[in-house]
Amino acid sequence: MKCSESKYAKCLYFTTNALARKVEKLAIESWKPVGLSPSHAYLLMMVIEEPGLPAGTIANHLQLTPSTVTRLIEKLETQKLLVRVSEGKLSNIYPTTKAKAMLPDLKNCIQDFYKKYSEAIGKTESQNIVSSLNTIADKL
Repeated sequence: MKCSESKYAKCLYFTTNALARKVEKLAIESWKPVGLSPSHAYLLMMVIEEPGLPAGTIANHLQLTPSTVTRLIEKLETQKLLVRVSEGKLSNIYPTTKAKAMLPDLKNCIQDFYKKYSEAIGKTESQNIVSSLNTIADKL
């Protein structure tokens, strides 16, 4: 059954969650080549591109709670992809050499993800949807 045919199709909660599950499935498939979940991969790319970020800044950019970011960082530390360095009261996050070497593959995954969803719904439509969803999320 299509989402639009559901008896809850007019509900924002139902519709956004149905969309999120479908987008998550596409994202997971796109990130398989690097063996990371989408959340781990985005966090890793952020730290590779901006070494030394504090966990709180990462949480803000990824729109995740600090405790979730801490769990993501811990897993990436066990994989020897990130290290935490205490600098005063802050704990700053740095990529390892192993992580830096992954950047081209990470970028390929993000391109694959973009290609999959833009082919499914159209390039212009996908850009419009992302823009609209950002506006809505900011208002809520």
